[in-house]
Parts: sequence; structure tokens; C-alpha cells
Amino acid sequence: MVKALAGDDVEAEKGDDIRTAEKALYTAMIHEVRPLPDARRLIETLKERGHTVVLASSAKQEEIDHYLDLLDARELADDWTSSADVEQTKPDPDLVNTALEKAGGGEAVMIGDSVWDVEAANRAHIPTIAIRTGGFGHDELVEAGAACVFDSLHDLIASLGDTPLKG
Repeated sequence: MVKALAGDDVEAEKGDDIRTAEKALYTAMIHEVRPLPDARRLIETLKERGHTVVLASSAKQEEIDHYLDLLDARELADDWTSSADVEQTKPDPDLVNTALEKAGGGEAVMIGDSVWDVEAANRAHIPTIAIRTGGFGHDELVEAGAACVFDSLHDLIASLGDTPLKG
């Protein structure tokens, strides 16, 4: 991410220091993280419709544990994956491919909120439903290759029949 945001020179000169500082700052504030409205409801709705749900995050395992507990999703999701499971995280497709393996293969759809999510899914040859909760605009997500874009999880849940998740 340092390279993507600040360029090759900053990555080469200060990348490790920036990542170390970010981890300490984020860990100190992780208790302030709250789930997005309707996040658990989306997982419940997908499960009710017969979908396998594998949560895939570039976060570290200790962060994933915190998020799973926050969502009370350990028994709800079929599985999850983190940066510890792969060599490269998004936008490389490794995390998406690992999630696909954990889901047992077959047809899949990614739900994500960043251009990196969309790019990773495209590289794994699966469509992405994008949600505008990650700070990216509609046009950015479409240009990255999103199959459809929603403003909120509530809007997605209300329109699941109009997405690649039709079931």
C-alpha cells in the first residue's frame, strides 16, 4: 500500500518504518472499529439463500480475530482467510484464490469496497459487487471492473436479485 500511495522511492526508503508505525497506531485504536451497518445481516442473508460465505481480508490474523468477534461471525461464515494465508495480498489474486479453495471451488462472486478488491477478483476471473464504503467513488469502482456498485450494504441486500448473486 505504501508504494501505491507514496511511490517507489518512499517504499524503498521508508516502507518498513511506515508499516511498523501503522501497525502500532492501528493496534492502539482497534477497539474503536465498528462493523458497518448491515454487515452481519448481509452474511445472514447470503447464508439463508444458500451461498457459501468465505471472508477474505488482507488484514493480519489478530485483526481478523477481532473482526470475527465484532460481527459474531465465527459460526456464521463458512471460513475466512487473512494475509497470513498468502504470499501477496490484494490487488494480487492470491487471497481471492485461497478463499475460492476454502469455499470448495465453483462459481463465486466477490463483495468488496475497494479498487484493490475489484482488481484481485478480476485477476481471479470472478465478478465483483462493489459497495461504496471504502472511500472509492462509483466511477472508480466501475473503471476497476466492478459488475455493479451499491452505496450501502442495505442497498445491496435490498437488490441481491439484480446482482451476479441472483440466488
